[in-house]
Amino acid sequence: MTNDTDKTTHFGFETVREDEKAGRVQGVFSSVASKYDIMNDVMSGGVHRIWKDAMMDWLAPRPGQRLLDVAGGTGDVSFRFLKRAGRGHATVLDLTESMLVEGRKRAEAAQMSDSLDWVVGDAMALPFDANTFDVYTISFGIRNVTRPQDALAEAYRVLKPGGRLMVLEFSQIPNPMMQAAYDAYSFNVIPRMGQLIAGDRDSYQYLVESIRQFPDQDTFLGTVRDAGFGNAKYRNLTMGVAALHSGWKL
Repeated sequence: MTNDTDKTTHFGFETVREDEKAGRVQGVFSSVASKYDIMNDVMSGGVHRIWKDAMMDWLAPRPGQRLLDVAGGTGDVSFRFLKRAGRGHATVLDLTESMLVEGRKRAEAAQMSDSLDWVVGDAMALPFDANTFDVYTISFGIRNVTRPQDALAEAYRVLKPGGRLMVLEFSQIPNPMMQAAYDAYSFNVIPRMGQLIAGDRDSYQYLVESIRQFPDQDTFLGTVRDAGFGNAKYRNLTMGVAALHSGWKL
């Protein structure tokens, strides 16, 4: 019989026990929390903002909806959702409390405080009742979850019937030459930026490696469908550097 502690997964290019990964991911984001938003802008040249706006365009938030933003960190997606919806409620859940602390410091957090909750929690064991939320989002977080399929099962559980799942994540560029150029940039530039700006090369080395370990668009689409979501589909962003996956609890 295989004990749970014998199961392994990846932490970047390293193989680790499943019960170790969450703690190590938490360590990464605790280390970079204070510089996380700045690094996102520098690493992507601000393109991550365009991707998140594209997410909102496809999501089309409606007044009065309840959002659960998992791995929501500093609240970027929740703030966008509430602005688009006009009125509603967003719960930002993250494994790393220091990320939520940084989110609360943002100007938008004060303006929207009555419409926001900040919760420390695990994507694979959400502390919410079934059929609670209209929308579930996870942005650049699903690849850091020890068992993504468990996180998607939890997403399905907490969504109301008719609820919407949307996943924004780095993905694979279909063109091999362009993928090679992107890999060269990622491995040679991003860890150095992490050292220069955040004083942490190793965490950004992990983040680059974790992107390469994440399945391609079609493979992940199958995982979304296996979790029970209907009308599941995806859209590539910036030629496949990132992708949006969408599904419905029908």
